[in-house]
Order: sequence, then C-alpha cells, then structure tokens
Amino acid sequence: MPTYKSPGVFVEEIPKFPPSIAPVDTAIPAFLGYTEIAQERVAGDLNLTPKRISSLVQYEQYFGGPQKETKIAVRIDEVTTPAPGKTVGIATTATLVEADRSKHVLYYAMQMYFANGGGPCWIVSAGRYKTIGTALVGTELRACLAPLEKVDEPTLIVVPEAQALTLTDFHALEQDVLNQCSKLQDRFAIMDIHGGTLSLSDSKTNLIDAVNNFRNGLSTNLRYGAAYAPNIETELDLAVDETQIDVEYVKDAAAAVKAKLNTLAAGSNQQYELARAAIRDYPNRLPPSGAVAGVYAAVDAERGVWKAPANVGLNGVIRPTIEFSNTEQDVMNVDPTAGKSVNAIRAFVGRGTLVWGARTLAGNDNEWRYVPVRRFFIFVEESVKKATVQFVFEPNDANTWVKVQAMIENFLTTQWRQGALQGIKPEHAFYVAVGLGKTMTPLDILEGRMIVEIGMAAVRPAEFIILRFSHKMAQS
Repeated sequence: MPTYKSPGVFVEEIPKFPPSIAPVDTAIPAFLGYTEIAQERVAGDLNLTPKRISSLVQYEQYFGGPQKETKIAVRIDEVTTPAPGKTVGIATTATLVEADRSKHVLYYAMQMYFANGGGPCWIVSAGRYKTIGTALVGTELRACLAPLEKVDEPTLIVVPEAQALTLTDFHALEQDVLNQCSKLQDRFAIMDIHGGTLSLSDSKTNLIDAVNNFRNGLSTNLRYGAAYAPNIETELDLAVDETQIDVEYVKDAAAAVKAKLNTLAAGSNQQYELARAAIRDYPNRLPPSGAVAGVYAAVDAERGVWKAPANVGLNGVIRPTIEFSNTEQDVMNVDPTAGKSVNAIRAFVGRGTLVWGARTLAGNDNEWRYVPVRRFFIFVEESVKKATVQFVFEPNDANTWVKVQAMIENFLTTQWRQGALQGIKPEHAFYVAVGLGKTMTPLDILEGRMIVEIGMAAVRPAEFIILRFSHKMAQS
C-alpha cells in the first residue's frame, strides 16, 4: 500500500484479472540457401544475415531471382513433305541433362512456398550462386545456422538445396539442423530426403533404396524433424539465359541449322516462340520442402498447429516424380529398425497430389510420433515460456503461484475449446500444478526455483481409419 502524507482523495486501481498468455506464431520458416544477390543497402551486406520477408517481391528485392539455365538444348523438326515414318508438321523438344542443371533451387522453393499458403519467413543467404556444374559446399550452408540461432521468431527450418550436397555433407547439415531445433526447443525441421547416388527427380529411381540411403546418416534429435519424398514436378517455368541456349532447326532432310535463342527473337519469330514453348514445357522438378512449408503455414492459419499438415493438396504441382505403391509406402511410413519415418507425396485420381503422411523422423516414438503433436508442444512451451518471464524475481510464494497457474490454465482452456486437446472437460484435457509440496520442496524455494508442471492430452491424427464390415442375418 502507498503511504499518504497530504489530505485528499486518492484513487487506487486494484488488478483482479490474471495475466494472459499471447500465443506465438507457429509457421514462420527460415530458408537457408544460395542467392543471386544478398543486398539491403550495399552489396553482400545480407550474406549470412537473417532477413525477414513477407512476399516473393521482397525476396527478389533483397536476394534477386533464379539462376538462369544455360545448357538446355532445343530441337525443332519441321516436315513439309510426306515421307515414310514422318508426319507433316512441327515437333519441338527441349532436353537438359540433370547434371547440367543449376543446383540453386531456393528461388523456386520460395515460389512454391507462397503458392501453397506461405506467409512471412526468414532468409539466410549462404552466398552468391556458384557457376553451373560447381558443387555446393556443405560447410557454407551449415554456416547459416549460427546467425539463425540468434533469431527468436523462426519456428521451421528448410534447406531446399541440401539435396545437391554429397550424402555425407547432407547428413552433417541436417543433423546440425536437428541439433539446433533440439537446443532451442522452439523450431522444427522440414527435410527433403537424399538418395545418395540415386536421384529423387528420376522416375526410374527405386524410392525405397533412396529412403534407406537417407535413413543411414541421421541419429539424434529425430523428434524435431520430418522428411518428405519423392520430389515433385511443378508448373514453374525454368529461367534461361537466351544468349546461351542452342536451338537446332531441321527441315525435312536438310542439314540442321543452329542458332542461339536470343538471335531467333528478331530473325525468326516463329522458331523463337516454338523454342520458348518447348522450354516452358520442360518439367521443373524440385524437392518438396518449399511447398510443404507452405502447407504447414496454410493449415496452421486455417485450423491450428494441432491439425496434421497432411491430406492436403499441393498447388502448382503436376505429379510426384516417382510413382510407388501402398506396399512401398508401408516401408517409408514405418521403419521397424530405426523408426525414421518418411512422409509420402502421392498422387490420387481426382484429388491431385497430396501430402500423405504426418510422422516425425521419430516414427516409432509413442510420444513424438506425429508432427502436429510435436509442433503443438513447441507452440505451448514457447508461449508459456515467454509469458512467465514477467514472474522472474517475483516473490516465490502462494500469491505468485496462483497467478501463474491461473494464467496457464486460461491459456490451455482456450486451446481445448479450439480443439487442440482431448477430453469433454478441461480437467480431462490438461493439468497445471505449482506449489510447495506439489512441484517444489523447501530446498527448491531456498534455491530460487519455481517449478510448474503442465500435462496435456494433445489430439492425435487418425492415421488409420478402419471400417469393419460383416454379414448380418436377415430378420423378418
């Protein structure tokens, strides 16, 4: 109570309501990778410097566009005279050897992220694009993690270019990502798988062999990440350098005429348009992590972080690059040896391409098997942690304990009402305990520790829906 020394009327406002917990954002990914530029004010000032953006326009402003392809070959065959085995008309094809394609796919991943419902995110540039054909360096991508650790907002980590590393460098990078997620306990990793010498963009690849190569390198903190496979064939156009693209024109049996694509724009507009159409039709195959991050953001916004980001269609996707059966997905979804589940990207007739799995890499862990359960706990832990900071150095007595308990119970009641927790009553869904003789001993109080215990019955996805049918005897 204040001490009054002069006569008069004084007003005292008495707080009655407990403090509240503001829910933290749940789907703010951080993308790591190489960029065309990394500039806010002067060249290179955003190298290894996390930058928050909220649109593709902002990405282009600070980090530039895609790396342009230089080794696509275009052939135009024109038949004007009927001949055996040939049909009158024009056929145009574009070819690109996968090894000759740019390994820098971060820009395309950002396109897929925003196309699938993504919002604000962070970008950490590992440096400028390398020359096409040059290997990416694992240590350069791993260096992005140190500055990212100092940023509090990101809740997801995505490295779309990790597939371009060697398998050893890939495992080292992704293990570092999982380690950071575990250390900070406020973020989750979305991974693509690495097939070693097997390409996830090649339709002839044995997906299970590729998955096994991926599983052999990760070992710890698996509950903080989820992996998705195979790659996806997208509707995005590849960017090309027209001054480097060779176009071969063959008319009937005449000798081929070669020219650069840019020279055809003025000299032969028809051939130019045919060549451009062939390049647009060339499939742009990408790792799925960028699109999946967009799905996480969209599902969180529409339903909540407790809803599994699965059974959701991918926008801008034509098909998965590799077809597989239910039997093969059984092997991906359940790993009896190490429990490293891999979530499938599958095409369904009439429904499009869907995310068809919701398991973490700890697929055999009863507590942390499912992505929404892990992410919901991260969400609650981070929200409660930030809200309870105000009680640091407050008296460690019953008055403070009551405030803390009421604050957390109100927050969890709101989550229960929204459908995040099981139970027909709040007391069935969660409990909050704090106090001497409950969670603390006299020694804890002497040493300045206030211990709050929270238990939650998080909802879990219905991964297997079993319909049981039987014959029933007819009755009169």
